[in-house]
Amino acid sequence: MVITQVDAHVAPERWQELREAYLSMTASLEPGIVRTYLLQDTEDRTLWRVATVWKSMEALDEYRRSVEVPGAFLLFRSVGAEPTRAIFEVAEYAAGT
Repeated sequence: MVITQVDAHVAPERWQELREAYLSMTASLEPGIVRTYLLQDTEDRTLWRVATVWKSMEALDEYRRSVEVPGAFLLFRSVGAEPTRAIFEVAEYAAGT
């Protein structure tokens, strides 16, 4: 599995718009996505993150080839924020019950 995280600082007056846009964007998920989250930092409330778990690097690569601009980038840009991205390969994981 692979996890992408896309971060941006969003002005407070755009938070509700961000939430609504995220829900709209995730109404139908790309085939390679296992799970996605919209996260808000607990200390710096203007910092938001879209964390997405992908089935594999191949699934992420296929998605990236199919779009000009990734959805999370479009999401943040739609509320006036310029995002940054990081990609992590899952080395190990554990799950609770």
